[in-house]
Amino acid sequence: MTSDVPFTIATWNVNGIRARQNEVREWVERERPDVVCLQEIKASSAQVPPALCEMEGYWCYWHGEKAYSGVGLHIRKATSPERPTFSHPPFDYENRIVTAQIGAVTVGSIYVPNGGKDFDAKIRFLEAAEHFVATFEATGVPVVLCGDLNIARTDRDVHPKERKPGIIGQRPDERELLERIIGHGLVDVGRTLDPDNENLFTWWAPWRNLRQRNIGWRLDYVLASEPIARAALECPVYREVGTSDHGPVIARFSAQAFEHWGVVRREISTEAAADQERRTLF
Repeated sequence: MTSDVPFTIATWNVNGIRARQNEVREWVERERPDVVCLQEIKASSAQVPPALCEMEGYWCYWHGEKAYSGVGLHIRKATSPERPTFSHPPFDYENRIVTAQIGAVTVGSIYVPNGGKDFDAKIRFLEAAEHFVATFEATGVPVVLCGDLNIARTDRDVHPKERKPGIIGQRPDERELLERIIGHGLVDVGRTLDPDNENLFTWWAPWRNLRQRNIGWRLDYVLASEPIARAALECPVYREVGTSDHGPVIARFSAQAFEHWGVVRREISTEAAADQERRTLF
């Protein structure tokens, strides 16, 4: 791994991968994150556009169904020379979470239910997610969970014009569950690195030019185990990127920290990558 090149983990709720295919492809080609987490892909793996289904240089995993929910997790082949094992915890439903291990680090793409149609299902999902992260804390396995959690952590994470006490996404009970999840040794990387920013939002309702005016909510997070979070350099939101109602978030970490956890970036030739792909398929 080139130590002066940050290790990057990106997350984006794309609100439909087919509608955003060109934007996602251009974004990945431009940023070349080591790990790409996508949410709300609204497509089965068979429906993912061919140019994205197996993005060049990435081990790709798509987990979705037609027109609803779904997540993706894609890991650079230079970061993980062998295809990782992608898996789902038992509480996964509606294709909302996928994890993989690179070195000693577990990374995950997660999409918490909105709760508007079935709030009890959202609470059950969050409760199960708490138990899930507690196992990593108990075993000392470092984890990075990224995605759309559909909760604004505090009132500060909602523009004053959008604050509505008791509305789903701002309710005390779901916020309490989010705090319990974070309390299992995780760090909210974006807020920790930008603690005084009163305009740190990742989602904007698609009307009244709210995005252009930055009147939004912070719903998308990078949650990292404390040893990894200490190596975080920045975690900006890219409000100007794409046409989804969410903006992508990219966390950059000191590469040396990931070396410590056995994640060693090795640049590989096109021929070697193709050979790896053939060995995976046959």
